[in-house]
This record gives sequence, structure tokens and C-alpha cells, in this order.
Amino acid sequence: MPAISLPDGSERQFDNAITGAEIASGIGEGLARAAVAVRVNGELWDLTREIRDDASIEIVTRDSDDGVELLRHDAAHVLAEAVKELWPETQVTIGPAIENGFYYDFSREEPFTDADLETIEQRMKDIVDRDEAIEREVWERDEAVEFFRGIGEEYKAEIIASIPSGESISLYRQGDFIDLCRGPHLPSTGKLGKAFKLTHVSGAYWRGDSNNEMLQRVYGTAWSNDKALRKYLHMLEEAEKRDHRRLGKVMDLFHFQEEAPGAVFWHANGWAMFQSLVSYTRQRNTEAGYQEVNTPEMVARSLWERSGHWDTFGENMFTSETVDGRMFAIKPMN
Repeated sequence: MPAISLPDGSERQFDNAITGAEIASGIGEGLARAAVAVRVNGELWDLTREIRDDASIEIVTRDSDDGVELLRHDAAHVLAEAVKELWPETQVTIGPAIENGFYYDFSREEPFTDADLETIEQRMKDIVDRDEAIEREVWERDEAVEFFRGIGEEYKAEIIASIPSGESISLYRQGDFIDLCRGPHLPSTGKLGKAFKLTHVSGAYWRGDSNNEMLQRVYGTAWSNDKALRKYLHMLEEAEKRDHRRLGKVMDLFHFQEEAPGAVFWHANGWAMFQSLVSYTRQRNTEAGYQEVNTPEMVARSLWERSGHWDTFGENMFTSETVDGRMFAIKPMN
């Protein structure tokens, strides 16, 4: 008979174990529709997970920060399910929620194209329409390793094998797709909605190690409603218009080259603009009563030791040694 404390300070007594979904429905239909998870004693749980003991709970809605992050996490799982349906030979690895969206890393011989992203996105929407139940299962570690190896998911098996022996793990099943995850997740794929969009593909080394295989990372963005999605996509469009790399080419201001990573090759237009800005800032500084000084770009190591820069930045400073053994280094701030 769990006693459930709600955020408003009220308490409800139940004769049997109760789920977050049932509590939300008991409070109101609107809350039940907006609910995506439940926080139990500070920990996020699936709405369908039974609460058997006394607890303080809070219903998490799709528009909250926690709710949006959960939607993005589920979007990553739906992305993986869509890719596996379209290209069954593809291996899945990891797919977290990130700021403003989500990604999933895949091992696949053929590179994903822009046309592929459109196909994947449409299949994701089909999966949402199916409204597949998302169900949590608890497995033994070794059993899970054997299962994923048996279906050709070597990366997933490797992840699970790194978990301490004897420890139980949680898997989530939606339709024919099953994935390793701590959760929580939405009750069903239909709860995700369609306010998401796949944005681009990049490369990522397995486990972040350049000695490992280069995987394909598919990025996407997901929001709680279409209005928020449109606002974000519009912001990206506006940012693209103002991207300095694009403007540098369009306005013939500057370019970059591999031979000088991060350094600017100024063109006449760009250098004239740069000098105008320098003149303006000098004028304003003079009007404000400041005096301009200049110091060397390269000095002996001993000076950087006295200033404290050597101990802090020494490993990353550009150095030069003279024929008489004196060490010089370039100013680290530059």
C-alpha cells in the first residue's frame, strides 16, 4: 500500500503498486497526455514502471527540460530502429541525447547520403505512427553479450562485456528492435511525436580512439512541438547566413589553408576591413584616456617562468632554441 507524495504537498494512498501513468491519469487527462516520465524520490523512471513503496513523485511532462531530453534520447533509439529496418546489415553502437538534439553512431560500409537521411527520417515517422510499446527488460550481463553477438551486433556486445560480471543490465524493446539502455524511456514510440529532423552526418572513431574504426554519426534535432522545431531550424538558417567561413568567401575577405591550421590568409578586402576596425578601436581607446604599448612576441623561457606562464602553458607553447642553448618561446596568448 504505497503512500505517494505529490509536489503540491498532498498525499495519496494506494492499495496496490501503481505506475506513474496511472497516477497522471488520476490527476487529469491533460497531465496524462503530456506525461513522458515520472521522477520517483529524485530519480527518473519509466511511466510504466511500478511504484511499490512509499515515495515522493513528480510527473515529468514533454515541455519540461527533463521531458525534452527524454524525447531526444528516444529519438536516437527510433533513429537506430529505422536504420536497422532499412539496412539490416548495419551495426549500431551508441546514441545519446545532446544539446538541442541527439545522434547515433553506426558501423556501415556505404556512407549515408542526404537522400538516405530523408529516407531514414520518413521511416522514423512511420515508427511513430505505429505507436510501438517501449518495454524495459532486465537481463544478466553474459546472457545479453551472447544475444547481441548472436545477432551480429559486435559493438553492442563489446559495450555490455565491459560491464562488471554478474551485474544485471536493462534493455529496452520497441517492435523488433532492442537496445541496451539505462532508461527511462517513453511508454511508446507514438509519444515521441514528429517534431524532429535529421541534420547531417559526420565521422566518429569507435570509443573516441583514432586506432579504431571510423563510424558514421547521424545527427538530429528534436523538440516537444512543431513550433519549437521550426524556431530552431530558422535560427540555424539565420546562423548559416552569418557564418564567417561563408562570408569570407562571398565577400572575398580571407581564406584558410592546411599549411597553417587556424591561421587567416587575409585578402585585400578583408585586410582593409581589419585595419579599419583596428583604427576605430585605437581611436576609442585614446578618447577614453588609455595609452597603447607593445611587447615582444618571443622572449626567453626565463621570463615566462617568472610570469608563471611556463608552468601553466609550457607544454603547449611554441619554442625555439638558439645555437648557444638558450630557449625562447612565443607569447602563449597569441
